[in-house]
Amino acid sequence: MARDKDTPDRLAQSDLHNQRGIELADRGWLDESLKEFRRAIELDPESAHAHDNIATVYAEKGELFEALREYLLALELEPQSPTAHHNLACFLATYAHELAIKQYHRVIDLEWDYPDAHLNLGLTYAERGQFAEALREYEIALELDPSDEVARHEMATVLMDMGRYADAIGHLREVVKRVPDNIDAQIDLGISYTVQGFYSEAERSLTSALSQDSDDIMANYHMAALRAAQERYDESLEHLRRAAFSDPDRVRSWAEADRFFDGCRHSPDFVELFRRLST
Repeated sequence: MARDKDTPDRLAQSDLHNQRGIELADRGWLDESLKEFRRAIELDPESAHAHDNIATVYAEKGELFEALREYLLALELEPQSPTAHHNLACFLATYAHELAIKQYHRVIDLEWDYPDAHLNLGLTYAERGQFAEALREYEIALELDPSDEVARHEMATVLMDMGRYADAIGHLREVVKRVPDNIDAQIDLGISYTVQGFYSEAERSLTSALSQDSDDIMANYHMAALRAAQERYDESLEHLRRAAFSDPDRVRSWAEADRFFDGCRHSPDFVELFRRLST
């Protein structure tokens, strides 16, 4: 199909509006820049750059779903464009959690008694370190479905992150009671008991976890910490070796910052272990 004779002029005009839009956006005049980018698209409906620029402005304005739509339109127009893919990736890396939060709130606005929406909103808040908000959503999820062991366990982990180990213990005991083979809950319960100074209870929980998987890195590491707190240093060293077998760098970094090893970290055996883990 022959192109319209004024197509080159329209494309040039489109580029001009696009450039004006960029200049206005750089000055912070976002609404005015949007008008220029839209005019660029009217003149050249295949202008992926204009859609990409609109997306950037929408993101700055906090209108994230509109931004996502424009990034996707830019990719539809130029599916092989590295720049378009890169800009979408940057947007997602920056705003994915906010997008999810907005969408979960939309679900809840439509149907408040939707326990999975509250649970997943809580998970998203927890990933962002917004523990109070996460805790509130887990509480609602459990009000709606008291049998949801995932929500109960996640609530306990947030309580642990907040330093509220005594509160976490009650929830973790409930999870373990209902799902005895939940090794992660057993480990978290062992950690919480250890921090609270309930060493016998911690030992039972961590022993249960190790009975399910004797090579589990977390179970061995926290048993090592418990044994160090109990001044049973030979056993602590053995569990620390087992934990370090699968990931020596991570175990070394944990142990170097862990107060439970303060009483033995300078003993020759521990110094030698850390020397080996560093090589």
